[in-house]
Amino acid sequence: MAKRKRKSNRIVVTILAVLLVLAILAAAYWYFFLYRPRQSQEPETPGTGTASPLTGELSIHFLELGNKYTGDCIFIQYGNVEVLIDGGSRESSADTIEKYVDTYCTDGVLEYVIVTHADQDHIAAFAGNSSNKSLFERYECKTIIDFPRTNKNTQTYKRYVAAREAEVEAGAKHYTALQCWNNADGAQRSYSLGDGVTMNFLYNYYYENPSSDENNYSVCMYIRQGDFNYLFTGDLEEKGEEYLVQMNKLPHCKLFKAGHHGSKTSSTEALLSVIRPEYVCVCCCAGSTEYTDNADNTFPTRETLGRLMKYTDNIYVTTLATASGYASLNGNIVAKSDGVDFSIVGSNHSQKLKDTEWFKENRA
Repeated sequence: MAKRKRKSNRIVVTILAVLLVLAILAAAYWYFFLYRPRQSQEPETPGTGTASPLTGELSIHFLELGNKYTGDCIFIQYGNVEVLIDGGSRESSADTIEKYVDTYCTDGVLEYVIVTHADQDHIAAFAGNSSNKSLFERYECKTIIDFPRTNKNTQTYKRYVAAREAEVEAGAKHYTALQCWNNADGAQRSYSLGDGVTMNFLYNYYYENPSSDENNYSVCMYIRQGDFNYLFTGDLEEKGEEYLVQMNKLPHCKLFKAGHHGSKTSSTEALLSVIRPEYVCVCCCAGSTEYTDNADNTFPTRETLGRLMKYTDNIYVTTLATASGYASLNGNIVAKSDGVDFSIVGSNHSQKLKDTEWFKENRA
């Protein structure tokens, strides 16, 4: 009788052990295959400035675009690797962009082109027209990463797609940011630019869901260099920023490109309270009435600057609206870092926005 009881106990223990193992395997499957893919691969790491210098210097250039219109174009270089983010603001900006990029990119090759969304002020120089060659024609582009969704059906957008597809036919690889996030079809969530410097794509809820606002489709990514992180969110708007915070583990940021040219509908407290930027660059034509006659809401808006200045007064702006059109504010803004030392200079001047006459007259 005792033997049968011991045998029965062993069976019960064995069954419980098997059930425990199955539960552990199920939990591991849920964490690694269902839960974790929605989290950023890069953990939050404050910029302590204690790391050793990396092998090379990273430079991030916020370009003026040769006209009075607001738009984005950011050129990034690390060693022999070049990244171009967006090509605004008009087709004619392609000449201005090419002249600037050629002073750094001497082989005519852009390893990565990132196009955040389909608005004219981000794609026009890639679209080109009969009078202006597309940037895709001016450079050999190795990898093109752009937006998974759009509401656009404009002629500019159609020319962009045609120019992009021609570059793919010539040998470029083309992925969407969603493919990058999912590590699908040859795309990668994280790309190495060399020596531990990585370009990391974030998950945007609107990669997979519709929005009435084209800006919310923006490709979002950051570059990590040692303890320093540099964040780029295109024109992502308030709701998109909320989702970005919820669905990613965002790092503290040494540098942030202000969302949507300094619009009051971007660079919200939900995002800023997490990334706590130390430096901010705004790609816009300060005070331009291109989109509004309300002086407080011209880029960069009073409301946005109020939010940003809770975290930093290291704010820089590319261009200034004038009675005759435009002039440089900081001009072409260049941030340089080796992962320990960080500096920002402007081709016109390196004053912080708060110290400029425009700020004192319009935003103080």
